[in-house]
Amino acid sequence: MGARAVLSEPSPVRVGLNELIRLKPAGETIRLSAPRVRAFAVGGHLSPFKGRGVEFDESRLYQPGDDLRTIDWRVTARTGKPHTKVFREERNRPCMVWLDLRRSMLFATQGAYKAVRAAQMAGLIAWSTIGNGDQLGGLVVSDGEHHELRPRLGRRAALRLLQLIAENSCWRSARDGEPTVEHPLLRLTRVARPGSMMFLLSDFSSLDDEAEKHMRQLAGHSDLFLVHFFDSVDAELPPPGRYRILMGSRSMAIDTSDVRERERYRQRFEQRAARLQAIARMPGVTYMECRSSDDPYEVLAKSFARV
Repeated sequence: MGARAVLSEPSPVRVGLNELIRLKPAGETIRLSAPRVRAFAVGGHLSPFKGRGVEFDESRLYQPGDDLRTIDWRVTARTGKPHTKVFREERNRPCMVWLDLRRSMLFATQGAYKAVRAAQMAGLIAWSTIGNGDQLGGLVVSDGEHHELRPRLGRRAALRLLQLIAENSCWRSARDGEPTVEHPLLRLTRVARPGSMMFLLSDFSSLDDEAEKHMRQLAGHSDLFLVHFFDSVDAELPPPGRYRILMGSRSMAIDTSDVRERERYRQRFEQRAARLQAIARMPGVTYMECRSSDDPYEVLAKSFARV
């Protein structure tokens, strides 16, 4: 299955279970691994030394670029030379997918809905995780509801998550009363196991101080991947004029003639992206962008080719 096959979705506004299952060969070609690696681990994985999920192996002389949090102070004091702790990652590392399917994700002017691209990426991550022999879990968030799956091993774990995505009510209608991003992220901080890999797939349209607090908390004991989905119109309004926008089942008219409002709109998007990038400067946090016209496979493959 070629990478471009990911873009051959039968519908740009929803995903089906069979479509997500067909991503299995492509997902298995992606090797998910943690950023800023410091040591080899059991089973071919690599470890950034975060929380449970890693075990102490040995101490060695400090090398430029080592994480300062891993300095072995006892050996350093005894020898007079800085030493770093080397850890070995345990098998079956948990991977959690936090998928945003709220109303703001049901939008695109090019390619497919942001929600469709995020669901496709979730499918690729699921199959990669299972192919690596790791545990897969997830939280799927839509308007007024969220569903949680604890990490499990095996193909059945992937199918459970993909079925939950494909059968979500967001593909049929968008509910009123959209919740903030804070509550689902708070739940993720409670169920996530230290040492996990976590993928947050969202347009982060509700990013606020509380959401950022939870992200930073998650990054303290896990490897966090922030995948920012957006459409070209999310980043900048179209040329001056009147337009009718369809988001899920809702339709609205917008007027883009006001130059100052166009600039404020552009700045809000740039500020949100900058805020995410600032979080990604924390150790073990990675920021990725996926446009509605992008191939999720290529975004993941390119990112993890650099890890």
